Amino acid sequence: MNILHLKYAVEIAGTGSLNKAAENLYMGQPNLSRAIKELESSLGITIFERSAKGMVATAEGERFLRYARNILAQIDEMEEVFRQGGEAKQKFSISVPRACYISAAFAEFSKTIDKDAPAELVYKETNASRAVKNILEADYKLGIIRYAENHDREFRKMLDEKGLIYETVTEFGYRLVMSERHPLAPKEDVRFDDLKQYTEIAHADPYVPSLPSAAVIKEELPDDIERRIFVFERASQLELLSENSDTFMWVSPMPQKLLDRYSLVQKVCRDNTRVYKDVLIYRKDYHLSELDKRFITELTRSRRQHL
Repeated sequence: MNILHLKYAVEIAGTGSLNKAAENLYMGQPNLSRAIKELESSLGITIFERSAKGMVATAEGERFLRYARNILAQIDEMEEVFRQGGEAKQKFSISVPRACYISAAFAEFSKTIDKDAPAELVYKETNASRAVKNILEADYKLGIIRYAENHDREFRKMLDEKGLIYETVTEFGYRLVMSERHPLAPKEDVRFDDLKQYTEIAHADPYVPSLPSAAVIKEELPDDIERRIFVFERASQLELLSENSDTFMWVSPMPQKLLDRYSLVQKVCRDNTRVYKDVLIYRKDYHLSELDKRFITELTRSRRQHL
């Protein structure tokens, strides 16, 4: 086994195709196939199986790939350190749901970065499925996933199968947020029926392991709302809420200063009794860095302050 073989396996896993991986690696497909067979033979495992979807990692293969990605990342880091004269770059990466208390924590965390050393911080807002994939395949170190409490069993089963550590950050009920000029803004008790004539801002990427996407979307986006605008960037969502007084959105509790900045109001709707969980995830073979621990400290502080 050599470093090139590790790179080959990671590239195949990333593309899901032997032909595409060979093209990306500028080598012939037969040579790549032979190299993977040699790697599997030397380890005594099967890394990939062919399927209708292409090259799919086996359970043993997924475990091997986690190690391979870690090794390649460490090699890249070592080369970078010595190219820069021995000065290590501060690195942090996380995938999160679109949540204001998390972004507030990240903003405070960013202030703690050593200004005399190079740094690379990656903050990606996405859904639970992509957050898990980013950790397993894209070398993200941390993730926070959000799901309804009634799907806790499905998510725990999936996370266990993927070899991920998971720790609950918080549990909460969604709040309604809308413009100060919204017709419902003065109303003390907003009910589901009150919302039917207005436009919901949503993102159509709900996900629950082992359940059909159509069923999950039906659960998260019921038919009682006739008009929806799907917006995936949180900043754009807030701008739209602020500018269009016909819109509303379901959110985790928002900091007051952010509500003030966008001239929004936040309300509890007692009809909405669903409980959601935000869960921190990372690989079992990953040891939290000092930067990770610093972010988690800010996340805990922000949660206590805003939720």
